[in-house]
Amino acid sequence: MCLSIPMQVAAIEGDGDFAWVERAGRRELVNMMLIGRQSLGTWVLTSLGLAKEVVDPEQLALIEEALAALAASLEGDYDASRYFSDLQPK
Repeated sequence: MCLSIPMQVAAIEGDGDFAWVERAGRRELVNMMLIGRQSLGTWVLTSLGLAKEVVDPEQLALIEEALAALAASLEGDYDASRYFSDLQPK
């Protein structure tokens, strides 16, 4: 299983088929051919060097929350009430 990670477009390479994306100090070159050229600052889901989907701010917040929950569980500090706000009773 591959986990797609949101990364932000930082620079366009050549004609836009590739872009440099960043997240938390990590920078990598990804193929943009599936989603096309994107504006600087756009968040995209990436996996194995490929940008797969443009992420809107609401999706980004939910993904970041899920990644934080995963990190907390790996550190042995998971508390279900702190994560997945979209699944919590209102």
